Amino acid sequence: MKNILIGASLALCSFSSLAEMKWNDFSLSYIKANNYEVGDNERQVLTVEHASGHDWGGTFFFLDHEDFSDGTVTNYFELSPNISLSYLTNSNLALGPIKDVYFATTWEGGDTFNNFLYGIGVNFNAPGFKYLNLAFYKANNELWVNDEQATLTWALPGEFLNQNIVWDGFIDWSSGSETQKSELNFTSQLKWNIAPTLGIDSILYVGIEYAYWINKYGIDGVDEKNPGLLVKWHF
Repeated sequence: MKNILIGASLALCSFSSLAEMKWNDFSLSYIKANNYEVGDNERQVLTVEHASGHDWGGTFFFLDHEDFSDGTVTNYFELSPNISLSYLTNSNLALGPIKDVYFATTWEGGDTFNNFLYGIGVNFNAPGFKYLNLAFYKANNELWVNDEQATLTWALPGEFLNQNIVWDGFIDWSSGSETQKSELNFTSQLKWNIAPTLGIDSILYVGIEYAYWINKYGIDGVDEKNPGLLVKWHF
């Protein structure tokens, strides 16, 4: 199953280069925080992100490169190709607040593991939001018992004192099993685009990230409340 999912993910990424691309975005982020749980509590994180929209759906990829204050270095990535069911069925599945329904997949990888998630997601038409998505997954985990996951992602742009700001983030909820506890990860970023002030054409955010994680990594009683300083540059 895992080899099939890897092959499907890579095939979708290859196919995306042949399909019509509607938009794409690339960014680099730097986060400094000192209230992490599990491992050294202080670290710096460099994140590479790429997202794109196509006639068949879209892809999202990020890589977190973590540099701990004790010298430890780790890497974690997610690759998420999503296929529009409207595209596959040659029909319009939009209904009321529902913009589209899609087949959702995610490949989670770290230094010592690979997890593969697959399920169904919904894009919502939500007034004021740049995007609002909800997906339900079955997880095929490498190091622990398979479980289920629900993921909500959003981006809400706005203005404050004539300055462009955005609040975005995700909420991950995972079910528990005999090998791990149910967990909830609520991570969001509040960012101010300082590029116009500096006379820069591209988007340059400064702000804060706040992670609230209950039973982190499925470990009973390990709860993280972690604010961090953030700089994010969109190319």
